[in-house]
Amino acid sequence: MNAKVQVVLWLSHPALELLLAAAMLWRKLHRTFPIFFAYIIFQLANFAVLFPIQRSGNYDLYFYTFWIGEVVSLGIGFYVIHEIFLDVFRPYHTLRDLGTVLFKWATLVMFFVALVVAAASPAGQSPIVQAVTTVQRCVRVIQCGLILFLLVFSKYLGVSWRQQSFGIALGFGGFASIELAANALNSGGQINNSTVGFLDTAAYCCAILVWLGYAILKAPSREAATNLLMSQRWEQSLGDLQRPAAADSLIPMFEGMVDRAFSRTESDRQPVSAKELLSELSSARKIPNPPELPPSK
Repeated sequence: MNAKVQVVLWLSHPALELLLAAAMLWRKLHRTFPIFFAYIIFQLANFAVLFPIQRSGNYDLYFYTFWIGEVVSLGIGFYVIHEIFLDVFRPYHTLRDLGTVLFKWATLVMFFVALVVAAASPAGQSPIVQAVTTVQRCVRVIQCGLILFLLVFSKYLGVSWRQQSFGIALGFGGFASIELAANALNSGGQINNSTVGFLDTAAYCCAILVWLGYAILKAPSREAATNLLMSQRWEQSLGDLQRPAAADSLIPMFEGMVDRAFSRTESDRQPVSAKELLSELSSARKIPNPPELPPSK
């Protein structure tokens, strides 16, 4: 029974993804989230290739085609996380740059972990499958962490739960949590592989429905800046670390001297001697006044 329902759910994926792509084109969301739109288009193309191969019964061709598609899907899905991050931190350029750096390091770390797992895989298992599975679990953990991050810090970032970026993260996070839980239960022997496949197919179908609902509904604007004091302090603190102000800058001192000079009226303006300028400059720099020159002989 689960196998028949799973096939029906699998066939419903491209139909729902077509509706989602049309809704994104209608709302012009493909311009705001081009990587996520490319992810949906790739899922459609991947299904168009995999389904006939699966029905033909050619297991070897289906095996390699499936895992190649998984690699590409994971790569695009991982960059969708970065796209959501950029959209959430769009008003905060410094935080966005920091997130981009962390994202690049996370990509490098996952790549090396996949290489190590592939090299250390047992003789009876495919190293490619082990490497892709490891990267897949890393990406799923990051997707779960992203939705938890938005749930906790959404009010500090001005992100509403009805915005498209939150909906994309919610769909990925829900699907990732169910997939990780199913794999954990399968490793413990509580459920078999067919149940894992059914849960994954149903979870992805629910994720597409979530994305479709968020794509159809109109997203509200971000919250006012008065509620974002904490994120603004983070932005300013990181900006100060990147651009520290010079402690001995002469610009404020000269600005004050000019302001005092222009504040005098024409009647009481007195000529300023060189000695007075040196004294004022020395006091502003917090160094002792220079010794007076001996009288010329």
